[in-house]
Amino acid sequence: MAEYLFSEEQHDLRNAVRQFCADRFDEASVRRLMDSDTGHDPALWARLGGELGVLGLAVPEDRGGAGGGIVDQAIVAEEFGAALVPGPVLGTVGLAIPALVAAGGEELLPALVAGERTGALAVPADALTAADPTVTADGHRLTGEVAQVVDGGADVLLVPARTPDGLALYATDGGERTPLSTLDRTRRQARVRFDATPARLLATGADAERAVTVALHVGGALLAAEQVGGAQRMLDLTVAYAGTRLQFGRPIGSFQAVKHRCADLLVLVEHARSTAQHAAWALQDGSDEAELAVAIAQATCSEAYQRVTSDAVQLHGGIGFTWEHPAHLYFKRAVSDAALLGSAAAHRERIAARVLDGAVATGSPVVASG
Repeated sequence: MAEYLFSEEQHDLRNAVRQFCADRFDEASVRRLMDSDTGHDPALWARLGGELGVLGLAVPEDRGGAGGGIVDQAIVAEEFGAALVPGPVLGTVGLAIPALVAAGGEELLPALVAGERTGALAVPADALTAADPTVTADGHRLTGEVAQVVDGGADVLLVPARTPDGLALYATDGGERTPLSTLDRTRRQARVRFDATPARLLATGADAERAVTVALHVGGALLAAEQVGGAQRMLDLTVAYAGTRLQFGRPIGSFQAVKHRCADLLVLVEHARSTAQHAAWALQDGSDEAELAVAIAQATCSEAYQRVTSDAVQLHGGIGFTWEHPAHLYFKRAVSDAALLGSAAAHRERIAARVLDGAVATGSPVVASG
């Protein structure tokens, strides 16, 4: 079994991002930003790109990035998830930037990496593949609608579209963006409509399909890391609360039922962390099949995050259900995240199909248990 070890530089990266989030994205700031018009602070977003340089860690240096890897970006995603950082993190860092790196959109990358502009991939929020786009292209004009786009209000949209010659990937600043009412106010979504909207062609055919596929894989791995960060933060808050909340004259954490429940949640979080790290490493070094690793991570982390946040609300008792406590913010993020880039059930189907295909290819018997 592979052992994933972080370098000293990666530990320093984690500490720097964690401190920045503690200083700039405390609970009061998150609540303020999630209710703002844009859903994020453009000045802070620019600091993430310029001062910290954490928006383009996996972008090659000769294309304006830091020249790191997906593992570095996953470390940042985990810390962002722990702090519930509001803003177009998934749309820009998880989807748009990887698609541009794969498609060769050099002139669009620097502004996104520097935090000067935001981006999104105009695919359905629950997209698993680049198949069957709902937008068509006639020359350099786009027509169609995508009903639910993560960070759909971004400055730049990358749009997979059908053409007479197959799939193509376009970039546009246009389109009608209609904000959607969502459970998680820290991550905006929008309906995007195109009506002969001018766009620039980035890639066609296999190159376009590869760019979208890479973006969905990277986005899935970073989403899994973000879920681990959120789950760990809620577990930490719950354990701390159990150690101070008194019932019958003793901390509730001293009761066996609470101890066992917290221990079960710890196992879930650690399991989720392993799958998320595996997905990031598989994407970075090709040591495992990336699609399978990402599917395992998304199925595992989605369910773990929902379970941890749900149990955390209950273990906090009455205060866990109140608007004033942060538990509901993490719970809403967990439920919302579980529906993004494919549900846990959809990813388990992909895993089963891959396992079955592998068994058929090798001639191994498939044994059903239970």
